[in-house]
Amino acid sequence: MSEKKVIVSNVAKEYSNPIAELVQVACQFDSDIRLESGDAKINAKSIMGIMAFNPCKGMSVNIVATGTDEQEALNAMERFLACQ
Repeated sequence: MSEKKVIVSNVAKEYSNPIAELVQVACQFDSDIRLESGDAKINAKSIMGIMAFNPCKGMSVNIVATGTDEQEALNAMERFLACQ
């Protein structure tokens, strides 16, 4: 298991459909990926989960990945959320 904390950038401005695109990024990996903030812990591969989680600018998010490609998954999720 690996994890990384990021501050969400302005994903609504950078992407045309940030919720769907974030799920697509997560689904590229075999690892289980969770996003955590406060008491909320959601599966990053669930569009309904991401909609409820609603990552927005300035939000502190902990990305947790478990699996064979967890480092790659963490890096891709961080690039997306931080708009890098």
